[in-house]
This record gives sequence, C-alpha cells and structure tokens, in this order.
Amino acid sequence: MDPLHGVTLEKIVTELVEEFGFERLGKLIPINCFINEPSVKSSLKFLRKTPWARTKVEELYINRIVNIRNS
Repeated sequence: MDPLHGVTLEKIVTELVEEFGFERLGKLIPINCFINEPSVKSSLKFLRKTPWARTKVEELYINRIVNIRNS
C-alpha cells in the first residue's frame, strides 16, 4: 500500500512544518525553500518543479508516519 496515496503535497509540507518548523526542516532537508524566507506557498512552488527535493520531503513524511506507528 502506498502511504502517500490520497495525500497532497500541501498536506505533507503543512504537517512537516507544524511538527518541525521551517528552521529544523531546513536542517533536515537543506534546500532554499525551507531556509530563505520560507513559506508553505513558496515551498510548494519549488517542490512541484524539483522532483529530487520533493522525493526528500516525501521520504521524511513517510519516515515520520512509520515512526509514529511504531511508537
């Protein structure tokens, strides 16, 4: 089963920002959209155009889900 099925990129980014904040997110995934003047809107714009960065964000989200289920 695909853990991302039915989950929008906006939901992923929003949940990660709520949990980690942009500062910590920028340390976990060092990309400009999380470091320089971050916002959900600008992050979505960048991630939709940049497959490798989107993959890193999706992997962090999936790992977070797995950790929550295992705790």
